Amino acid sequence: MKTLRETAIGDTVKVVKVRGEGAVRRRIMDMGITKGAEVTVRKVAPLGDPIEVTVRGYELSLRKADAEMIEVS
Repeated sequence: MKTLRETAIGDTVKVVKVRGEGAVRRRIMDMGITKGAEVTVRKVAPLGDPIEVTVRGYELSLRKADAEMIEVS
């Protein structure tokens, strides 16, 4: 399964599953990244961390480790 970390700049993908557990998973879901949400990758920092995405009409920055927990299609 492809993760949000592997998604190319400019691509729009749909969230299939948010992995992880506890507070980290809850924080990702509280930001609006839930199953079925469409996410567009806007920018990636020069060293790959953080990743800027657009989800539910607003821009959000995610750490590389958090982006790897989000499975997309």
